[in-house]
Order: sequence, then C-alpha cells, then structure tokens
Amino acid sequence: MADNNESNLTADDENKLIAQRREKLQQLRQQREAFPNDFERKHRSAELIEEFDDKDADELKQLASPAVVAGRIIRMRGPFVVIQDGYGQMQLYINNKSFDEARTAELKSLDLGDIIGAEGEVFKTQKGELTVRVAEFRLLTKALRPLPDKYKGLSDTETRYRQRYVDLIANDESRKVFALRSQIVRFIREYFHEQGFMEVETPMMQVIPGGATARPFITHHNAL
Repeated sequence: MADNNESNLTADDENKLIAQRREKLQQLRQQREAFPNDFERKHRSAELIEEFDDKDADELKQLASPAVVAGRIIRMRGPFVVIQDGYGQMQLYINNKSFDEARTAELKSLDLGDIIGAEGEVFKTQKGELTVRVAEFRLLTKALRPLPDKYKGLSDTETRYRQRYVDLIANDESRKVFALRSQIVRFIREYFHEQGFMEVETPMMQVIPGGATARPFITHHNAL
C-alpha cells in the first residue's frame, strides 16, 4: 500500500502524485470496471461499534461475526487500514499473504482517499481495537487528489467554503454540523407537513448583487 505520509506536499509533488494516481486508474480500467456499483455494504461502522465494542477478544472469536463494510481510506499503517464512512471509522486488517499475486499488487496500489469495500470477520487486536479481518476487498473509487494534512486538516476558511466536499471529508466538526442541520430541516418540514402546510419555493429578486464571481448588472422589471 502507498505511503501514509502525504502531508505538506509542494505543488510539484502534488502534481506528480496526481499523475501517478491517474496512471493507476488507467491500468485499472484496462483490467476491469474502474468504478463498480454492485458492491452492497451491509454494516455501518457505528453499528459494528455499538454491537461489538463492549465484547472482549474471546467472545468475538466465538461469535465469528461477519462484516461487510465500505468507506474512504484515511489512514494506512502496515496491514492496518482505517476507513471512514458517513457514520464513523472502522479499522481493517488486510494481510497480503492471504491473496494471490494479482490481488496483492492491487492491495499495494491503494492510496489515501480511495474508497474500498471489504468483507471479513470482526475481531479485536492485542491493543483492544475493534477491527475487521479482511477476507476479500474491492476498490470502488480511485481518489486522484491527496487528502488534506492529516494533522492540520483543512484549516483555510475560504477553501472550506468553496470546497465543501473536501471539508466534509477532512473535518469531523463540519460533518456533525451538516448532520445536525439536516435533522433540524427534516424535523421542521415534517412538522409543517403534518399540520397540513405545503412547501412552496418562489423566485425572488435581491437588492444586493450575488452569484459568486458573476459581474453585477442593471436590469428593470416592467411590472414595477
């Protein structure tokens, strides 16, 4: 697997990294469908943690509970890979000795930011970390751009606002805010719907020009 250290990249380093990832994607396209959509995730990270985190290693060994997870790779350390889905994080243990030469090569080509699906069995490491021992994995989406600095995150305010998709990947707090906002809006809509109200969106004209980088212009309305 690729090196976990992609922090503090210069512009030239980042361009080289993107070129390398594009080459990996091209090789993948020659072998199979590069963006498969038939992988079915059966477990969310939060569900596995809630169900198994309070059990010890012996209990998990007896249960031999299967897990099918998917998420974005955010950390890699030897055979251990941490993925992040929309509900939390889950550690995977991927032993390359369990796969043939072709699958081992695909495993080594994984990068931070890639989205993978994995099937395996839930267990706990010697340090007591809840982990999925991977028996099978699939690369679902190849990430072409490196993730933000793993320690600093995405700290530039303007970049966070203009590239919300990156902000939501890098910052836990932003994801929590968006999740809370979604719940509030859903509650308000459901409440008024139950009261018999209808949601209507109408066009509106504003005194202050808007539209990001669009140039302001003067117009008139015949009815005014």
